[in-house]
Amino acid sequence: MSVKPKKELGQHFLTDLSIAERIAQLLSGHSASGQPPYRQILEIGPGMGVLTQFLLQDTRFDTYVIEIDRESVDYLNKHFPALEGKILPSDFLNIRPDLLPTKQPDSTQPFAVVGNFPYNISTQILFKVLDMRDRVPEVVGMFQREVAQRVASGPGNKDYGILSVLLQAWYDITYEFTVPPDVFNPPPNVFSGVISLRRNDKTELGCSERKFTQVVKHGFSQRRKTLRNALKPLNPTEAALASPFMAKRAEQLSVADFVQLTNLMEQAD
Repeated sequence: MSVKPKKELGQHFLTDLSIAERIAQLLSGHSASGQPPYRQILEIGPGMGVLTQFLLQDTRFDTYVIEIDRESVDYLNKHFPALEGKILPSDFLNIRPDLLPTKQPDSTQPFAVVGNFPYNISTQILFKVLDMRDRVPEVVGMFQREVAQRVASGPGNKDYGILSVLLQAWYDITYEFTVPPDVFNPPPNVFSGVISLRRNDKTELGCSERKFTQVVKHGFSQRRKTLRNALKPLNPTEAALASPFMAKRAEQLSVADFVQLTNLMEQAD
């Protein structure tokens, strides 16, 4: 019995065991300062368990999986008895966060997220992780290479953008390695990239999160323009307009710069 990859679910099953093992080994057990170490990990979209088998071998962790594909769930139940009671036949994007990873309501336990993520929902997965950042100290995932590069890029890089800034505000991010198309079934039309995200020690940004997100999104919405022009719809304060940041483009600002600019945008005239 095997599972047929489904195009509508964006499934590209990894077939290279050495790459799967390498991804599993990137889980470090990292915890942010003041946070308890995590024991539980949640794999998103395990398919036929190529990565799962290596996660289960790591005795540091208690492995759970979440899978929307009924055929894959049946396969995992049959071939991985160690996953009994630990398979969530659900959609990660739509499941209540407190039910992750153990299906127990009101859970507040920390857990890591890992997976060969479907390309069509990979950025949505990251935004959900961002919402759960105080429970998710570590993420190791495979993405389309361009997305992985964007998430890990720093200021001054053409790949640096909204997702880079919003995630790097809370996570230290490393681009780990590139994966060619021929190790998947079916092979995608693009290269893949594996990245790791480890929660930093910040408990607050030092500015309004809502305003910070607004400033970042507007700043990059017209990335060729200076921030003076890109941020006009937000009616910048005099303090913000007088800032040297306004003569720059969004891609030139670090996370700390965006925090500083956000505070200037809220400073009373």
